[in-house]
Amino acid sequence: MSPIVKQKKEKFTLSGKYLLLIFTVIAVVLMIVTYGTTAFDGPFNAVVGYVVVPFENGISKLGSWLGKRSDEFTDIKTLLEENNALKEEIAKLTEENTMLAQDKYELNSLRELFELGNEYDSYNKVGARVIAKDSGNWFSSFIIDKGTNDGLALDMNVIAAGGLIGRISSIGPNWARVTAIISDGNHVSAQVLTTGENLVVSGDLELMGRGIISFSMLKDDENVVTEGDKVVTSKISDKYLPGIIVGYIQYIENDSNNLTKSGYITPAADFKYLSEVLVITDLKNTDYENAED
Repeated sequence: MSPIVKQKKEKFTLSGKYLLLIFTVIAVVLMIVTYGTTAFDGPFNAVVGYVVVPFENGISKLGSWLGKRSDEFTDIKTLLEENNALKEEIAKLTEENTMLAQDKYELNSLRELFELGNEYDSYNKVGARVIAKDSGNWFSSFIIDKGTNDGLALDMNVIAAGGLIGRISSIGPNWARVTAIISDGNHVSAQVLTTGENLVVSGDLELMGRGIISFSMLKDDENVVTEGDKVVTSKISDKYLPGIIVGYIQYIENDSNNLTKSGYITPAADFKYLSEVLVITDLKNTDYENAED
């Protein structure tokens, strides 16, 4: 015979919320009976004092606690709404600050272009914005938002704050590509401003990683050219107008032939950040050729 297994009866439980409801109902009934009748006068007063009053105090404290929690929830909701409003205001102010900073940058850039334009006031110029560039860290080749419709043409010189940038190498009705003097294989006939000695400046993007480009073919028999001398475009150039600053000599050394010198130049213009440029609409018109591309 199989053993008889007695099943344990499930223990009856009552949730806390129901207990609270029951006690509340009892307290309310007792208060009504107490204040509405004389049933508890006399010997029952003591019972009422021990039973009803604690319930009343408990209910009063519970109501006070619930009221405080309700006020706290209301305060939290208000704080969250104010926090969201402040976040929106901060986002708006941040956007406005960014736009103001951009406007300031553009204003400074335009001011520098204006000063540069005054420096080369003998040339006719047209302002243009840079709208695209080739990949890489440097503005070695980029597109501007002006073209033949604006009177521009091939080989027009382009300058920016600091000095010479390059020249227009291809063009359309409302755009033009500028090839910078720092581009590989690009050559500029230049001269040392203080002495008039000629040299050839050559673009080199690898060297631009160090912030310099090279020069060669400098004849300086009297050794008067020194580091820091200003280099400008020369009169013998067939692509570039004369007198536009190219940069400053950083390093100079004798070539192996002992007849010429070569070295490095720090470009005057900033080829890492360009947003606006000036295009000189005057073209160099000569019949001779030199080493430039």
